[in-house]
Amino acid sequence: MGKSATVFPAADFDSEADAKALREAFKGFGTDEATVIDVLVNRSNEQRRQIAATFKTMYGKDLMKELKSELRGNFEDVVVALMTDPVEFQAKELHHAISGLGTDEITIVEILGVYDNEAVVNIGNAYEGLYQTSLEADIKGDASGHLKRLLVSLANGHRDESDQVDEEAARGDAQALLQAGELLFAGTDESVFNMILCQRNRAQLRRIFHEYEEITGHSIEQAVENEFSGTVKDSLLQLVHCVRDPVEFLAARLHDAMAGIGTDDRTLIRIVVARSEIDLGEIKEVYEAKYGKSLAERIEQDCSGDYKRTLVAIVS
Repeated sequence: MGKSATVFPAADFDSEADAKALREAFKGFGTDEATVIDVLVNRSNEQRRQIAATFKTMYGKDLMKELKSELRGNFEDVVVALMTDPVEFQAKELHHAISGLGTDEITIVEILGVYDNEAVVNIGNAYEGLYQTSLEADIKGDASGHLKRLLVSLANGHRDESDQVDEEAARGDAQALLQAGELLFAGTDESVFNMILCQRNRAQLRRIFHEYEEITGHSIEQAVENEFSGTVKDSLLQLVHCVRDPVEFLAARLHDAMAGIGTDDRTLIRIVVARSEIDLGEIKEVYEAKYGKSLAERIEQDCSGDYKRTLVAIVS
Protein backbone atom coordinates (compact mmCIF):
# COMPACT_ATOMS: atom_id res chain seq x y z
CA MET A 1 0.00 0.00 0.00
CA GLY A 2 1.17 3.49 -0.78
CA LYS A 3 1.58 6.19 1.80
CA SER A 4 -1.76 7.83 1.02
CA ALA A 5 -3.94 5.25 -0.69
CA THR A 6 -7.74 5.62 -0.85
CA VAL A 7 -8.40 1.92 -1.51
CA PHE A 8 -7.23 -0.73 0.94
CA PRO A 9 -7.49 -4.53 1.16
CA ALA A 10 -10.68 -5.66 2.91
CA ALA A 11 -9.85 -6.84 6.41
CA ASP A 12 -12.32 -9.73 6.62
CA PHE A 13 -11.89 -10.79 3.00
CA ASP A 14 -13.90 -13.78 1.78
CA SER A 15 -13.46 -14.42 -1.96
CA GLU A 16 -16.26 -17.04 -2.01
CA ALA A 17 -18.80 -14.65 -0.45
CA ASP A 18 -17.74 -11.92 -2.90
CA ALA A 19 -17.95 -14.26 -5.91
CA LYS A 20 -21.42 -15.32 -4.78
CA ALA A 21 -22.54 -11.69 -4.30
CA LEU A 22 -21.38 -10.80 -7.82
CA ARG A 23 -23.08 -13.88 -9.28
CA GLU A 24 -26.33 -12.79 -7.58
CA ALA A 25 -25.85 -9.25 -8.93
CA PHE A 26 -25.86 -10.62 -12.50
CA LYS A 27 -28.97 -12.76 -12.07
CA GLY A 28 -32.42 -11.82 -13.29
CA PHE A 29 -33.35 -8.82 -15.37
CA GLY A 30 -30.66 -6.15 -15.35
CA THR A 31 -27.65 -5.93 -13.07
CA ASP A 32 -27.39 -4.92 -9.42
CA GLU A 33 -24.74 -2.26 -10.08
CA ALA A 34 -24.62 -1.11 -6.44
CA THR A 35 -23.36 -4.55 -5.38
CA VAL A 36 -20.74 -4.60 -8.15
CA ILE A 37 -19.45 -1.18 -7.02
CA ASP A 38 -19.56 -2.07 -3.33
CA VAL A 39 -17.63 -5.34 -3.75
CA LEU A 40 -14.98 -4.16 -6.22
CA VAL A 41 -14.18 -0.70 -4.87
CA ASN A 42 -13.71 -1.98 -1.32
CA ARG A 43 -11.11 -4.61 -2.24
CA SER A 44 -7.48 -4.29 -3.32
CA ASN A 45 -6.48 -5.24 -6.86
CA GLU A 46 -4.95 -8.48 -5.58
CA GLN A 47 -8.20 -9.36 -3.78
CA ARG A 48 -10.26 -8.59 -6.91
CA ARG A 49 -8.12 -11.00 -8.90
CA GLN A 50 -8.60 -13.61 -6.17
CA ILE A 51 -12.37 -13.12 -6.48
CA ALA A 52 -12.04 -13.72 -10.24
CA ALA A 53 -10.14 -16.98 -9.63
CA THR A 54 -12.74 -18.14 -7.08
CA PHE A 55 -15.59 -17.15 -9.42
CA LYS A 56 -14.06 -19.35 -12.14
CA THR A 57 -13.77 -22.29 -9.72
CA MET A 58 -17.30 -21.91 -8.36
CA TYR A 59 -19.21 -21.17 -11.57
CA GLY A 60 -16.89 -22.18 -14.43
CA LYS A 61 -17.16 -18.66 -15.85
CA ASP A 62 -14.69 -15.85 -16.48
CA LEU A 63 -15.63 -12.96 -14.18
CA MET A 64 -14.07 -10.34 -16.47
CA LYS A 65 -16.17 -11.62 -19.41
CA GLU A 66 -19.29 -11.62 -17.24
CA LEU A 67 -18.65 -8.02 -16.16
CA LYS A 68 -18.06 -6.94 -19.76
CA SER A 69 -21.30 -8.55 -20.89
CA GLU A 70 -23.31 -7.04 -18.01
CA LEU A 71 -21.90 -3.49 -17.99
CA ARG A 72 -21.64 -0.72 -20.57
CA GLY A 73 -19.72 2.43 -21.44
CA ASN A 74 -17.46 4.23 -18.99
CA PHE A 75 -18.83 2.17 -16.09
CA GLU A 76 -17.62 -0.98 -17.84
CA ASP A 77 -14.23 0.67 -18.53
CA VAL A 78 -13.63 1.67 -14.90
CA VAL A 79 -14.65 -1.79 -13.62
CA VAL A 80 -12.37 -3.52 -16.15
CA ALA A 81 -9.53 -1.21 -15.00
CA LEU A 82 -10.20 -2.19 -11.37
CA MET A 83 -10.02 -5.89 -12.31
CA THR A 84 -6.82 -5.70 -14.39
CA ASP A 85 -3.34 -6.40 -13.04
CA PRO A 86 -1.77 -2.92 -12.53
CA VAL A 87 1.32 -3.60 -14.66
CA GLU A 88 -0.74 -5.10 -17.49
CA PHE A 89 -3.15 -2.17 -17.24
CA GLN A 90 -0.37 0.38 -17.84
CA ALA A 91 1.00 -1.72 -20.73
CA LYS A 92 -2.46 -1.64 -22.34
CA GLU A 93 -2.72 2.12 -21.78
CA LEU A 94 0.65 2.62 -23.48
CA HIS A 95 -0.44 0.45 -26.40
CA HIS A 96 -3.57 2.56 -26.81
CA ALA A 97 -1.51 5.78 -26.64
CA ILE A 98 0.79 4.50 -29.39
CA SER A 99 -1.65 2.67 -31.67
CA GLY A 100 -4.50 5.20 -31.71
CA LEU A 101 -4.83 7.91 -34.32
CA GLY A 102 -1.60 9.88 -33.89
CA THR A 103 0.60 9.43 -30.83
CA ASP A 104 -0.68 10.42 -27.39
CA GLU A 105 2.80 11.41 -26.25
CA ILE A 106 1.62 13.09 -23.05
CA THR A 107 0.12 9.80 -21.80
CA ILE A 108 3.37 8.00 -22.67
CA VAL A 109 5.37 10.63 -20.74
CA GLU A 110 2.91 10.35 -17.82
CA ILE A 111 3.23 6.57 -17.50
CA LEU A 112 6.97 6.31 -18.13
CA GLY A 113 7.75 9.47 -16.13
CA VAL A 114 5.78 8.73 -12.96
CA TYR A 115 6.95 5.14 -12.35
CA ASP A 116 10.40 4.02 -11.24
CA ASN A 117 12.82 1.93 -13.34
CA GLU A 118 11.66 -1.42 -12.02
CA ALA A 119 8.02 -0.61 -12.81
CA VAL A 120 8.93 0.71 -16.28
CA VAL A 121 10.86 -2.48 -17.06
CA ASN A 122 7.96 -4.62 -15.77
CA ILE A 123 5.47 -2.63 -17.87
CA GLY A 124 7.75 -3.10 -20.91
CA ASN A 125 7.89 -6.87 -20.30
CA ALA A 126 4.10 -7.04 -19.92
CA TYR A 127 3.75 -5.04 -23.15
CA GLU A 128 5.90 -7.52 -25.04
CA GLY A 129 3.94 -10.43 -23.58
CA LEU A 130 0.63 -8.89 -24.65
CA TYR A 131 1.57 -7.63 -28.12
CA GLN A 132 4.54 -9.81 -29.23
CA THR A 133 6.56 -6.69 -29.96
CA SER A 134 8.66 -4.46 -27.72
CA LEU A 135 7.47 -1.12 -26.40
CA GLU A 136 10.62 0.44 -27.87
CA ALA A 137 9.90 -0.99 -31.35
CA ASP A 138 6.33 0.34 -31.29
CA ILE A 139 7.47 3.80 -30.15
CA LYS A 140 10.10 3.84 -32.92
CA GLY A 141 7.44 2.86 -35.45
CA ASP A 142 5.06 5.56 -34.30
CA ALA A 143 7.14 8.60 -33.37
CA SER A 144 9.97 10.35 -35.18
CA GLY A 145 12.89 12.68 -34.60
CA HIS A 146 13.64 14.00 -31.14
CA LEU A 147 10.25 12.90 -29.78
CA LYS A 148 11.09 9.31 -30.70
CA ARG A 149 14.49 9.53 -29.00
CA LEU A 150 12.98 11.07 -25.86
CA LEU A 151 10.25 8.43 -25.53
CA VAL A 152 12.67 5.57 -26.24
CA SER A 153 15.01 6.90 -23.52
CA LEU A 154 12.10 6.96 -21.04
CA ALA A 155 10.97 3.46 -22.07
CA ASN A 156 14.39 1.98 -21.29
CA GLY A 157 14.14 2.67 -17.56
CA HIS A 158 17.73 3.83 -17.10
CA ARG A 159 17.08 6.61 -14.61
CA ASP A 160 19.44 6.83 -11.62
CA GLU A 161 17.27 5.63 -8.73
CA SER A 162 19.28 7.04 -5.83
CA ASP A 163 18.14 10.20 -4.07
CA GLN A 164 21.63 11.63 -3.74
CA VAL A 165 22.33 15.17 -4.84
CA ASP A 166 25.71 16.29 -6.14
CA GLU A 167 25.70 20.10 -6.34
CA GLU A 168 28.87 20.35 -8.40
CA ALA A 169 27.57 17.82 -10.94
CA ALA A 170 24.25 19.68 -11.00
CA ARG A 171 26.02 22.92 -11.90
CA GLY A 172 27.91 21.07 -14.65
CA ASP A 173 24.66 19.63 -16.05
CA ALA A 174 22.92 23.02 -15.89
CA GLN A 175 25.84 24.50 -17.84
CA ALA A 176 25.65 21.61 -20.34
CA LEU A 177 21.92 22.27 -20.89
CA LEU A 178 22.64 25.95 -21.42
CA GLN A 179 25.42 25.20 -23.93
CA ALA A 180 23.19 22.68 -25.76
CA GLY A 181 20.27 25.08 -25.93
CA GLU A 182 20.21 28.80 -25.41
CA LEU A 183 23.93 29.36 -25.98
CA LEU A 184 24.12 27.16 -29.06
CA PHE A 185 24.41 29.38 -32.13
CA ALA A 186 22.33 27.22 -34.47
CA GLY A 187 19.51 25.00 -33.22
CA THR A 188 19.49 22.81 -30.12
CA ASP A 189 21.50 19.73 -29.18
CA GLU A 190 18.49 17.68 -28.08
CA SER A 191 20.62 14.67 -27.11
CA VAL A 192 22.00 16.55 -24.08
CA PHE A 193 18.47 17.37 -22.84
CA ASN A 194 17.52 13.74 -23.40
CA MET A 195 20.47 12.28 -21.54
CA ILE A 196 20.15 14.56 -18.51
CA LEU A 197 16.34 14.50 -18.17
CA CYS A 198 16.01 10.74 -18.64
CA GLN A 199 19.01 9.51 -16.62
CA ARG A 200 19.50 11.72 -13.55
CA ASN A 201 17.54 10.99 -10.38
CA ARG A 202 14.60 13.26 -9.52
CA ALA A 203 16.29 15.03 -6.61
CA GLN A 204 19.37 15.69 -8.76
CA LEU A 205 17.19 17.03 -11.58
CA ARG A 206 15.44 19.43 -9.21
CA ARG A 207 18.88 20.68 -8.20
CA ILE A 208 19.89 21.02 -11.86
CA PHE A 209 16.73 23.08 -12.52
CA HIS A 210 17.63 25.29 -9.55
CA GLU A 211 21.19 25.78 -10.82
CA TYR A 212 19.90 26.56 -14.32
CA GLU A 213 17.73 29.31 -12.91
CA GLU A 214 20.64 30.66 -10.85
CA ILE A 215 22.82 30.89 -13.97
CA THR A 216 20.24 32.26 -16.42
CA GLY A 217 17.70 34.09 -14.28
CA HIS A 218 14.83 32.06 -15.74
CA SER A 219 13.35 28.59 -15.33
CA ILE A 220 14.20 25.44 -17.27
CA GLU A 221 10.58 25.55 -18.49
CA GLN A 222 11.29 28.91 -20.13
CA ALA A 223 14.37 27.40 -21.79
CA VAL A 224 12.26 24.53 -23.17
CA GLU A 225 9.68 27.07 -24.43
CA ASN A 226 12.50 29.00 -26.16
CA GLU A 227 14.32 26.05 -27.68
CA PHE A 228 11.66 23.52 -28.67
CA SER A 229 8.33 23.52 -30.46
CA GLY A 230 5.30 21.31 -31.07
CA THR A 231 4.90 17.91 -29.45
CA VAL A 232 8.55 17.75 -28.33
CA LYS A 233 8.13 20.99 -26.38
CA ASP A 234 4.87 19.76 -24.81
CA SER A 235 6.41 16.40 -23.88
CA LEU A 236 9.49 17.99 -22.30
CA LEU A 237 7.36 20.47 -20.30
CA GLN A 238 5.22 17.57 -19.01
CA LEU A 239 8.35 15.61 -18.11
CA VAL A 240 9.85 18.59 -16.23
CA HIS A 241 6.55 19.03 -14.34
CA CYS A 242 6.51 15.31 -13.51
CA VAL A 243 10.09 15.49 -12.19
CA ARG A 244 9.46 18.64 -10.14
CA ASP A 245 6.39 17.22 -8.39
CA PRO A 246 4.81 13.92 -9.57
CA VAL A 247 1.76 14.38 -7.29
CA GLU A 248 1.02 17.88 -8.55
CA PHE A 249 1.64 16.68 -12.11
CA LEU A 250 -1.02 13.95 -11.72
CA ALA A 251 -3.43 16.42 -10.07
CA ALA A 252 -2.97 18.70 -13.10
CA ARG A 253 -3.55 15.75 -15.45
CA LEU A 254 -6.84 15.03 -13.67
CA HIS A 255 -7.83 18.68 -13.88
CA ASP A 256 -7.05 18.82 -17.61
CA ALA A 257 -9.02 15.61 -18.18
CA MET A 258 -12.16 17.34 -16.88
CA ALA A 259 -11.54 20.89 -18.14
CA GLY A 260 -13.35 22.30 -21.14
CA ILE A 261 -16.03 20.55 -23.18
CA GLY A 262 -16.22 16.79 -22.75
CA THR A 263 -14.13 14.58 -20.48
CA ASP A 264 -10.97 12.63 -21.20
CA ASP A 265 -12.43 9.57 -19.48
CA ARG A 266 -9.49 7.36 -20.29
CA THR A 267 -7.02 9.60 -18.41
CA LEU A 268 -9.48 10.10 -15.55
CA ILE A 269 -9.99 6.34 -15.12
CA ARG A 270 -6.29 5.52 -15.51
CA ILE A 271 -5.04 7.91 -12.84
CA VAL A 272 -7.87 7.37 -10.33
CA VAL A 273 -7.66 3.57 -10.54
CA ALA A 274 -3.87 3.23 -10.87
CA ARG A 275 -3.06 5.59 -7.99
CA SER A 276 -5.87 4.44 -5.66
CA GLU A 277 -3.56 2.04 -3.81
CA ILE A 278 -0.52 4.35 -3.99
CA ASP A 279 -1.01 8.09 -3.46
CA LEU A 280 -4.50 9.16 -4.56
CA GLY A 281 -5.09 10.64 -1.08
CA GLU A 282 -2.17 13.01 -1.61
CA ILE A 283 -3.19 13.80 -5.21
CA LYS A 284 -6.68 14.63 -3.90
CA GLU A 285 -5.30 17.10 -1.33
CA VAL A 286 -3.07 18.82 -3.89
CA TYR A 287 -5.99 18.96 -6.35
CA GLU A 288 -8.24 20.71 -3.84
CA ALA A 289 -5.53 23.16 -2.76
CA LYS A 290 -4.70 24.02 -6.37
CA TYR A 291 -8.18 24.18 -7.93
CA GLY A 292 -10.37 25.19 -4.98
CA LYS A 293 -12.70 22.23 -5.34
CA SER A 294 -12.48 18.65 -4.16
CA LEU A 295 -11.73 15.96 -6.74
CA ALA A 296 -14.96 14.15 -5.77
CA GLU A 297 -16.99 17.34 -6.37
CA ARG A 298 -15.40 17.82 -9.78
CA ILE A 299 -16.17 14.21 -10.74
CA GLU A 300 -19.76 14.66 -9.51
CA GLN A 301 -20.11 17.64 -11.88
CA ASP A 302 -18.42 16.02 -14.83
CA CYS A 303 -19.56 12.39 -14.82
CA SER A 304 -22.87 10.60 -14.34
CA GLY A 305 -24.57 7.36 -13.30
CA ASP A 306 -22.75 4.28 -12.03
CA TYR A 307 -19.53 5.49 -13.63
CA LYS A 308 -19.63 8.62 -11.43
CA ARG A 309 -20.57 6.58 -8.35
CA THR A 310 -17.63 4.22 -8.90
CA LEU A 311 -15.07 6.99 -9.35
CA VAL A 312 -16.36 8.93 -6.33
CA ALA A 313 -16.26 5.73 -4.22
CA ILE A 314 -12.61 5.14 -5.24
CA VAL A 315 -11.63 8.76 -4.56
CA SER A 316 -13.45 8.87 -1.23
